[in-house]
Amino acid sequence: MQGHEVDAGIYRIRKIPKKLDIKCKQVKKFRATTDSDHKLPVAENILEQRFEAASPNEVWVSDITYIPTEEGWLYLAGHKDICTGEVVGHAMSDRITRNLVSRSLFRATAAKRPGKGLIHHSDRGSQYCAHDYRKLLEQFGMKSSMSRRGNCYDNAPMESFWGTLKNELVHHSRYRTRQEAMQEITEYIEVFYNRQRRQKRLGYLSPAAYEKQFYEKRIAA
Repeated sequence: MQGHEVDAGIYRIRKIPKKLDIKCKQVKKFRATTDSDHKLPVAENILEQRFEAASPNEVWVSDITYIPTEEGWLYLAGHKDICTGEVVGHAMSDRITRNLVSRSLFRATAAKRPGKGLIHHSDRGSQYCAHDYRKLLEQFGMKSSMSRRGNCYDNAPMESFWGTLKNELVHHSRYRTRQEAMQEITEYIEVFYNRQRRQKRLGYLSPAAYEKQFYEKRIAA
């Protein structure tokens, strides 16, 4: 209507039904992403649900989730920084493999160049316990930490992000192809979530703005 134009992005519009208590009827689907029934070495739980970090690139959490498309499942691996809340790396594939989590880790490491000693926390799935992945962590100087068996609270920050992604984007979409889902999810993570979506925990700043402010304060000190 003329005279009532409103500048609003797609993600803001998708929040309106929630505010008005309008709910979509959805068929719940489940797909296991964690194969912890293996004999591979499992790291101790260093974090013990203490999800705190004084600086960026001190603690990363990682996990795998799944997205339904008309072509079949799309698997998404991600790495999230505990301090800034930023999703520092992610990767997607039509198969759930060790390569999937490795690609996410490579992207996170290439983007952030963390120093040695970073704590890398994940579940005890075979992808994370695999020899090749453990060698990568060793190569990057990272300390491995893993959740207890079947305890989703041990990786709560990553589970929280998956919930946000699905509630704000995936559950409002019907993807015809995996490529279509990949494009929307990449845009959501890299453009909206990391750079625009404000978080109460960060003083109502986006992860990117919070990290920028953090380093500006460090330089000024």
